[in-house]
Parts: sequence; structure tokens; C-alpha cells
Amino acid sequence: MKTHIHKDQKKIGLFIKQLREESGLTQNDFAQALGTTQSTIARMETGNQNMTLENIEKIGKVLERNVISLSDTTDLRITGGRKLRGSITTNTSKNGAINMLVATLVNTGKTTLYNMPRIQEVFRYIEVLESIGISIVWKDTTTVEVTVPKKLRLSGLDRDTAMKIRSFTFLGGLIHHARTFSFPHSGGCKMGERTISSHKFGLEKLGLTIQTKENEYIISHKKLAPADIVMYESSDTGAITLIIAAARIPGTTVIKLAPPNYQVQDVCFLLQNMGIQIDGIGTTTLTIHGKESIAGNFEGYVSEDPIESMFFIAAGIVTKSTLTIKRVPIEFIELEMEKLLKMGLKYKKTKPYMSTNGKTTLVDITIYPSSLVAVSDKIHALPFPGIQNDNLPFFVPICLQAEGKTLIHDWTWENRAIYFMELNRLGAGLTLLDPHRVLVDGPQKLKGAQIVCPPALRPSASILIAMLGASGASTLRNVYSITRGYEDIAERLNKIGAKIEVLKGI
Repeated sequence: MKTHIHKDQKKIGLFIKQLREESGLTQNDFAQALGTTQSTIARMETGNQNMTLENIEKIGKVLERNVISLSDTTDLRITGGRKLRGSITTNTSKNGAINMLVATLVNTGKTTLYNMPRIQEVFRYIEVLESIGISIVWKDTTTVEVTVPKKLRLSGLDRDTAMKIRSFTFLGGLIHHARTFSFPHSGGCKMGERTISSHKFGLEKLGLTIQTKENEYIISHKKLAPADIVMYESSDTGAITLIIAAARIPGTTVIKLAPPNYQVQDVCFLLQNMGIQIDGIGTTTLTIHGKESIAGNFEGYVSEDPIESMFFIAAGIVTKSTLTIKRVPIEFIELEMEKLLKMGLKYKKTKPYMSTNGKTTLVDITIYPSSLVAVSDKIHALPFPGIQNDNLPFFVPICLQAEGKTLIHDWTWENRAIYFMELNRLGAGLTLLDPHRVLVDGPQKLKGAQIVCPPALRPSASILIAMLGASGASTLRNVYSITRGYEDIAERLNKIGAKIEVLKGI
């Protein structure tokens, strides 16, 4: 009996933690609102604190959610076949936000980040930073103040959360706070093996020793030194790890084969604001002039998300709608738009204007109902400026609307293409050629069905897109994968003509 009660308490605690993170509250904020202590919140969220119904009711009022009837998942009920209309604005990027949060580690002072999206992945990164003693305060709904003390509490690292995210990027900043420490293996979307070679080999050239253990890495260094680095592979996160590391190593570090993608540029712009000279931003060769210390009040702006822009472009195409997508960071999806143009997509774009960071070029794109034809070769992702890896899954529902056969080659991940096959539940008729390649035969008339989200963000989002275009009703189960990267996605789609009901057993 006691074991059963303890399991329920743990389940409730994890659920309360999820709701708190969704609300953007730190454990300290939550404790103050409840009139208790942070240590009590920590015990509560790990299932080690007894709670009465009165306690739970009070928690529900603070979080503005009823937590007495427990449910682990959120589902979406989609009535498909409806035209989208009007306009929708691109939010700022998950990948830019989380990597800028990591970059604040180099500043032993206060960094203010503007345009922060309130999504699950951001909350996870904040949890990790707070666990090692960093103060993070939401000044308003999109502004975060990050204050890094001179001495971190690495022994308090939230290892469970760190293991769920692409946390190896933290090493670029943590090496300037400790000479020896351990760090758990990284997580993220489950799409196959995630190599850390580009991170590891680059950091070793800067003077680190990295030992790989069963569940963790042992990091140590005696003296860090600048270096000339040729990246082992062209990795966005690998480049970011090395850029952050080089920022605090006095001297000149050169990084070659660094993809000039949007999240890489966002981190570079933030470090420039901190006084770090970086040459070659927007190219594949970066020269970082590092400084021994960075301490002051600085700010940075997260730029718009090209992956979200592409999500809405794909949704408009699949639903055969006239739809305007605002604030599109066009530089980062130019090849995607060129492919769509050759497939027959009719669209227009406005004159360019600048993002709030003063660096990123934006346009508004209006797409129109179009008769598409399959490309004559294939569609595959490449390191930027190729088709964005995160955008490749969106081409699957798009190509289901095109006349002819399209080969989608997802060479990066050995498992992700398998997730595309979930669309067959809607009547897609996809053929899996091998773990990396899918043959799409279009056009197909899709019908509503029930699908459980795969444990990967972009494939899950592509299923949602297909359901918007399918006739009848569909249910998309356990959409946590989608909430990791998209804020209020059901509400935003409903505002432009979709019909999506959020189902919660709460």
C-alpha cells in the first residue's frame, strides 16, 4: 500500500513540475506564490512531500490548472479539410533561444535575453542552469534575465533533465568555471545515434581531456589555449560549443566548416554584444578573438524561427489555402522556397526588413493554392545553406499533394524516416526503401485517423500538418514532442481557420 502511495506521489510531483515549467516559474517563484520554501518544492516535485487535497487545490490555483485528476498527456482532436486564411506571425526560434541561454555561461554578470519563446525546451534548459546556481528571472512574458555567479554549484546539476536535452553544448561554457567535472550523456529527439565527435574533437584541440564513461563524461583540463580547428563534421551545435568555449580563451581561435545557420549566428551576435570580436559571421570560417573574462550587463535578441515559418508554409500548402506568413527569416529557407517554386507553388514575398536584433533579414510570404508536381531528382537535407535538417520532414506531407513520385532522403538519422511512415495511417501510401529513404507517391487524399506522436519534434509536427489536410477527424496523441518547440500551436492554428480541440484528462 505504501509503495502504491509513493508511486502516486511521484507521478503527481512530476506532473506539477511539468505544469510549473510550462508556466515559466522557477522553483523559487513557485515557492513564494505558495508561501513555502524552495526545498519543499524540490521534495514535492520528486514525490517526497506529502500533500493534502487542500495543498493540491492551492497549487492548482497558482498554476491556473486543476491538478487533482491526473493525466500525463495532452492530445489534439483535429477536424481536417478546412482552409486556412489570413496571416500568422513566425515566433522566435527554439534553437536560437536554448543556445543563447547556454552562451550566457561565459558572462559572470547579468545577460538579458529578449524575444524568448515560452516552450518546453526552453524551460528544460532553464532548469539545468538554475540547478547549478544561476539566477533566471522572467521580467515579462518574453524577456529573461540571466545572472551567472562567479562560482557555480556543479554538484547540484539536474542530471535527469540534462540527459533529456542536447546538453553537450553546456561544456563550452562550463569549462571556464571548473577544471574537472562530470557531465551526463546528452538526449533530445529519439532519431538514432547522436554523435558528439564535432564537439569532442574540437574541444580537445582547445586543451580538454574528455573521458567517455557508461552514463557520463569526465571533463578535465590544465590549460586552455586557442587553436585552428577543422570541424570533424559540419554541426550547428558542435560549432556553437566551440564558439562559446573560444570566447573565453585569450587569443585567436579559427573554426572551419562551421555552418552559418541561424542559431549559430544568434550565439555569435550575443557574444559580439559581450565584446567578443568574431570575424566571418555568415560564412563557414569563424575567427574568434577570445578574452580571459567577460563580466558585465549585456543583452541579446533571439531571431525568428525559419523552421516555424516552414511549418506554416507547409500547412498552407497541404490545406490548399491562401495564407500569409509574417516575419520569415528568408535567408535560412531560400533553398526550400526554390524547391517549392520548381514544384509549382505560387507565392509572393514583400520587400525585406530587419528583425529586432538588427541583423536578420525578414520578409512576409503569401502562398496560394497551387497544383504541385514532384521534383525530378530527390529532396534531401544538407548542412546550411542546404535544406534545413529540421525542415525535411515537412516535405513529406507537401509531396503527398504533388503529382508524381518523390524520393525523400533523410541521410542524417537512421531512424527518423521510419517515423514518416506513421502518415500511412492517414492513407498516405508511403514506401520505406531503407532506414533513410522514403518514396512518396502523390497526390493522395488523406483521411482522418488516430496517431500517437513519435518521440521526435519535426516528424510529429509533420503528422499534424497532414491531419490538417486530411478529410474527417483525427486524434494526435501525446503531443509533448510538439510542445517542446511550438508555443500554443493549437490556438494559433485555430485563429487562422483550423479546428483543433485540446484534450486534457485534467
